[in-house]
Amino acid sequence: MVLTLPSLLLSLLVLPLLSNAASRTSPPSGAIIVRQNTKTTGEFATIQAAVNSLPSDGSNRSIFIYSGTYSEQVYINRTGALALYGYTTDTTTYASNAVTIVHSSSQASGAASDDATGTLRVHKDDFSLYNINVKNSYGQGSQAAALSAYGNRMGLYASSFLGYQDTLYANQGTQVYGKSYIEGAVDFIFGRQGLAYFEGNTISSIGPGCITASGRETNDTGSYVLNRNTLVLGPTALTGTSGKVFLGRPWGAKGNIISHPTIESQYLNSRVVFKNTQIGAQASASWDPCLNPALWSVWSTSDTRTDNVLFATFQNSGPGSSGVTLPSFATALNASAAAEYTIATAVGSDWESWVDTNFVTGE
Repeated sequence: MVLTLPSLLLSLLVLPLLSNAASRTSPPSGAIIVRQNTKTTGEFATIQAAVNSLPSDGSNRSIFIYSGTYSEQVYINRTGALALYGYTTDTTTYASNAVTIVHSSSQASGAASDDATGTLRVHKDDFSLYNINVKNSYGQGSQAAALSAYGNRMGLYASSFLGYQDTLYANQGTQVYGKSYIEGAVDFIFGRQGLAYFEGNTISSIGPGCITASGRETNDTGSYVLNRNTLVLGPTALTGTSGKVFLGRPWGAKGNIISHPTIESQYLNSRVVFKNTQIGAQASASWDPCLNPALWSVWSTSDTRTDNVLFATFQNSGPGSSGVTLPSFATALNASAAAEYTIATAVGSDWESWVDTNFVTGE
């Protein structure tokens, strides 16, 4: 790449936000413009067309998307850093987002892989997403990702990711999710090699199932650290969902072994840590704990995959934090152990050079 990522954040990402912190209703300087039904020369009517217009080089680029629902599948793989900005009257929250990308695809409907189902497929390093809703509208019955993420130094802020099964595919690279909304039912935060940190998000379950499904493949990959998020029962949750939601289950095959020229050793099939989590939030006049008291699940009754996992919690609060009965394969961390699981241990000690601290503090 021509420019370093720290210079990208200063010139491309941070300054537009600081100069117009309350709203973003016009394009940042130099941004490519996407506007539905546009007739203006130089603008694009679809997001994919705007992406395709970018040079295949290491230059830093940005795309600004005006209000609307864009029914398309978007694939991004250019080398240079890229930021996508959605029109919004309040940059600090997903609640005011006015841009939605929606697509319906699943493995049941013919997609060849989890990745191929994604509404937004990002196969690149140095990517940022601001104030955009990403939805896979397929519904129940099969794997159907909203986001498929394959890249290092990816920051996704004040955005929404909506699906039912396999909503957020954090499969490769280093990723940070801040102040966003993540909705699903079955394994809706999942992946193999991804290193991901989540802070300040609302994680919403709309059906019975597990929030995370970590399937580590080596000792150096596949960690999810979730810090200071809120877990809720979603507004469209199926009847009977409450009490049938779990923090996660192990996707990795039981008893995995890594090979080395001189040693063989087991590695953790899954490593997921929930810290400082608000479990259950106020809905109308009542509180719903949403989670099963066990918090964690086996993969299945016939294939548990729990021999070599780290499923850990620390300082949970809210109505769903009482009456917990952890299974034998889960861990309740003490303060010193919990301190080992930070944004730095999740995505690297250089995180401050590429993460937008307006949305993620790492505290």
